[in-house]
Amino acid sequence: MADKEKVSSGIPGLDDLIEGGFYPKSTIVLLGSSGTGKSTFAVQFLMEGVEQGEQALYVTLEEPPEQIMREADLMGFDLRKYYEKSLFFIHLKGKNFKKMIEEQLPQLVKARADYNIPTRVVIDPMTPVIWATQDKLEQRELIGKLFYTLKELGVVLCTVEEHARPGETVGEDVLLPIYLSDGAVHLEYYPIGGAFNRTLKILKMRGVHHGEGVYPYLFARGVGIVVRTSPVQMAEETTRSHAKTFEEALKTAQGLKAPARVLDRIRLMQENWDYDYSPEEALQILFNSYGLKRGA
Repeated sequence: MADKEKVSSGIPGLDDLIEGGFYPKSTIVLLGSSGTGKSTFAVQFLMEGVEQGEQALYVTLEEPPEQIMREADLMGFDLRKYYEKSLFFIHLKGKNFKKMIEEQLPQLVKARADYNIPTRVVIDPMTPVIWATQDKLEQRELIGKLFYTLKELGVVLCTVEEHARPGETVGEDVLLPIYLSDGAVHLEYYPIGGAFNRTLKILKMRGVHHGEGVYPYLFARGVGIVVRTSPVQMAEETTRSHAKTFEEALKTAQGLKAPARVLDRIRLMQENWDYDYSPEEALQILFNSYGLKRGA
């Protein structure tokens, strides 16, 4: 999905908007209110790594690991397959974040860095770290040290944030993480109708000529978030059933010798597609994101 010098986001459609993916050793802040798919985004990002032989570290500040894995199952992601093998959880609910960031995290990073294995890290959500102190200078020091320490591991840090106040484009309490990060992606509801009823906007991405628009996205079980980046030819609903669409997509993928995980994604989409709309556009974006040219 990404070029050799980039780290793929794991989100079909997104890499096309950021010149192939995230830079190694970069920090990405994900913003969005409840229900926009921040945790789904985080899981996809980690799954993209472990499926390619990387390691993943999921730092959860709220939900326990079992709940995260159970919810991932609902979207068609089998985290248990990698649990304690290449995917590791750290549950820090109720902990002293200042002590964790200043004392425990550097030790953890140093121990993992010795393995010299590409590692992706998710902190979900990072909001409790921000709320750990009201002092802006201390907030800056904590977040800055958190980002800097994890960069030493040679990872892409995908942080997940909540909105501060309803109605604001970006809440005041997330301005500091955005400023200190290398990239920021904003997810929100946008009532445009149809399956693509949420939108994504790239607020910043250092060193990248990124897409400047507002891009609709949908949730597809078996794939997760799919971002629309350009108009796609839609099949005629009156002449093609969803089953036929998926059958042809599978045949095409097999003919193009697509990786097994792409075929699995398509099958899971077919089993769980519950929209009234054709899956054609989502399938086309999926093919494009893996460099598979349909109809070529």
